[in-house]
Amino acid sequence: QVQLVESGGGLVQAGGSLRLSCAASGRTLSNSNVGWFRQALGKEREFVSAISWSAGTPYYADSVKGRFTISKDNAKNTVYLRMNSLKPEDTAIYYCANSRRYSSDYDHPQSYPYWGQGTQVTVSS
Repeated sequence: QVQLVESGGGLVQAGGSLRLSCAASGRTLSNSNVGWFRQALGKEREFVSAISWSAGTPYYADSVKGRFTISKDNAKNTVYLRMNSLKPEDTAIYYCANSRRYSSDYDHPQSYPYWGQGTQVTVSS
């Protein structure tokens, strides 16, 4: 079992930046994916970004490519999501998730059995 705790959300003006953190505990993240998803009010949860823990390969949704950067700190068992050039449409609850093993289905929520509680990101225009 893994526990995931997100932090770093908040209110920011359009064009601003935030860095989200996802701290994991309870098991090793080796050979698994850590993903970020978001859910806006009244919408379905959607993929934002993911990283394969062992290889460090990043993946991004087209809507955030070039603006968001995912990274990890092995020593801290933590994944970060740096979000630049934020837009009002980025407003959502952002969730961190972990898969049991590496999967090419990194953009599918059903690939992730472990989820954090979420952190709110609000971008004002």
